[in-house]
Amino acid sequence: MKNLDKYLTLLNGEVDGLLLTSRYSRHYGAEFDIAEGVAIVTKAGCRYFTDSRYIESAANNLKGFEVLEVNRENSYSARLNTAIADFGVTTLGYEEAYLTAGELMGYEKSLNAKLVPFNKEISGFRGSKEPWELELMRKAQVITDKAFAEVLSRIQVGMTELELQAELIYCLYKNGGTGLAFDPIVVSGPNTSLPHGVAGERKIQAGDFITMDFGASYRGYCADMTRTVAVGFATEEMEKVYNTVLEAQLAAIAVTKAGVPGCEVDGTARKIITDAGYGPNFGHGYGHSLGLEIHESPSPNAGNREPLPVGAVCSAEPGIYLPGKFGVRIEDVTILTEDGCIDITGSPKNLIIVK
Repeated sequence: MKNLDKYLTLLNGEVDGLLLTSRYSRHYGAEFDIAEGVAIVTKAGCRYFTDSRYIESAANNLKGFEVLEVNRENSYSARLNTAIADFGVTTLGYEEAYLTAGELMGYEKSLNAKLVPFNKEISGFRGSKEPWELELMRKAQVITDKAFAEVLSRIQVGMTELELQAELIYCLYKNGGTGLAFDPIVVSGPNTSLPHGVAGERKIQAGDFITMDFGASYRGYCADMTRTVAVGFATEEMEKVYNTVLEAQLAAIAVTKAGVPGCEVDGTARKIITDAGYGPNFGHGYGHSLGLEIHESPSPNAGNREPLPVGAVCSAEPGIYLPGKFGVRIEDVTILTEDGCIDITGSPKNLIIVK
């Protein structure tokens, strides 16, 4: 089933139209990414509005939508109201998670239809990926793995975290990325105890851990991985922490499959880390779903008691963080099946020591 057809199944009485304002939902429905625009989906017709910067690309690539230009004479609100009248729309489901208060008030004032919060329904289809989506995500992950293999050869004692981050971004694009899934995290030494630390002027030293959390985007779909590597050597404590994180990740991946609640997957990893004495040092969730966005639902985390669906794509990223000393995180991406999961991350997970 095409993604646009999925959206049409939501028009069952509560709303008779969908207002797609986020880039992600417009991309999902049209199966093509236009940076700016607004779309309306109804059973009587679907229209996509964008400005002169994108109109030619939209007209050539959007299937299932009538594409119309917005300009000074024809604003978004004017175009939408024409569609509302043409298609007989009375209620529009909208994405409350993506609109600012100002944008929502503007639409409520200008549109000739009742607006109904509908984000959960609109975004719900993205929890299970179609085969063609999975292929794009596999491609993004292959690019990410290649970038990791290449950047390892570029690590040198004395270079700054910012310099290494620049090398990593270059490698992601050089190996085929069409964008970045998110701003990479590159931290070293004691900064690795910051799960989402920001690269700075600190110079890499022998005996450091380096944590790199990064991913390519390929045609709008994200990859995500984290690797922690040692420079020159690793102490006994560093090896112990690393091996504990790896054990936790492998155990949780082994129980990950469709039908298992997210909290059970999280709990499997968390128990191993807690039993090793590092429970308080694992503060974030075990993982998250990803796709058009780097963080999507559903997630394999402690707060999710719902069964994970077939076709979900979830990260597997336990970590241990010792403030002022170092931290370790290892992250792969898995595709959930009825019988288990497929780890699509190809990079090695053994402790790599960069000479």
